[in-house]
Amino acid sequence: MAEGPRETWITGIGLISCLGEGADPHWRGLNECNPVFDATNFAPYVVHPLAPISLDAQIPKKGDQRQMEPWQRYGTYAAGLALDSAGAKGNAELLGRMDMIIAAGGGERDFTVDDTIVTGLLKADNKGRFLNEHLLNDLRPTLFLAQLSNLLAGSISIVHGVIGSSRTFMGEEAAGMEAVRIAYARIAAGQSDIALVGGSMNAERKDLLMLYEFGGYLLKDAFRPVWERAPDGGFALASLGAFLVLEERGHAERRGVQPLARLSAVESAWSHREPGAIDAALSRMWDALPSDGAGTAVLSGATGAEPATSEERDFLKARGLPVRATGTHLGHGMEPQFPMNIALAALAVAHGKLFPPCDGSGFEAPYEGALDRVIVTSVGHFRGEGLALVEAVR
Repeated sequence: MAEGPRETWITGIGLISCLGEGADPHWRGLNECNPVFDATNFAPYVVHPLAPISLDAQIPKKGDQRQMEPWQRYGTYAAGLALDSAGAKGNAELLGRMDMIIAAGGGERDFTVDDTIVTGLLKADNKGRFLNEHLLNDLRPTLFLAQLSNLLAGSISIVHGVIGSSRTFMGEEAAGMEAVRIAYARIAAGQSDIALVGGSMNAERKDLLMLYEFGGYLLKDAFRPVWERAPDGGFALASLGAFLVLEERGHAERRGVQPLARLSAVESAWSHREPGAIDAALSRMWDALPSDGAGTAVLSGATGAEPATSEERDFLKARGLPVRATGTHLGHGMEPQFPMNIALAALAVAHGKLFPPCDGSGFEAPYEGALDRVIVTSVGHFRGEGLALVEAVR
């Protein structure tokens, strides 16, 4: 155990989304304010599709690619980009002790099997026997295993050789918050020197859209920036992969690696969402952050769903800092959204400036000053709240 808290650097990021692959396309996309979305193929729902990628670049074996569902491929690909960014790719000694913390959903459905079972049930005389037979025969062992959330960690271990400790969190936005919080806490406490943290999501799935439509959470009919979606609200699901390499400062310096930014605080909470609960949760976490506010902006993970988004907006408006909602640019990816936004915050402080507003409501005010600190917010569409502080290393 460390005698005191240790400094945590962000030394690598790996990003894929509708904006493209890697740091430069994402920074360019944020500055251009030209959101990429699909309002046709899954109408009436709006989806942010993944930009084209060449899987061979990070997953060279076709056999490995075939064993993965799309969301696993996205995550494994983004993890490879992060390892490249941190100068860790192929370093067996380093990868052998690198911790891995994943935020993941529960896998994907096989539409053909689902359709066969549902259609057959309508005609079956003995519905219980029919269901049992088809679940046993149609769900092959490999298909069944592919539904497990911890297979992303396994795929990353196989493809990239990351074989330190491994943890996988499930639970939508809160999973991403906890993945980052645990990695940060372990490094600060001296229990880890370097960790790969992140997740992925494939939003181009009818079953997933159906699931969130049952709750009334989806953005419908036409795209609108996050802050312009009230009173009805709704989020546009995003296909994306986002990974961070978090590293103790001294460990990074011994490797000769330059940081993108410093991760200075991570806070998480869980409220029952009564009126005022979001404000109370964010206030507690905000007060726990270091108080120096010079050159500070907010990168909001607001989903667009109501009433959570309006409640977060009211909280942020009272703080008087410039705000940007990343969901306008690349949609909402649930589990990997928090790691994605921390990575985007690292890009912003590394460039020393905030990207322009992309909001017709007027809430996102212009900001031309120097940028040294970014507070990243995450208010889950249903439950779970978190904050992170990302600072420049000058």
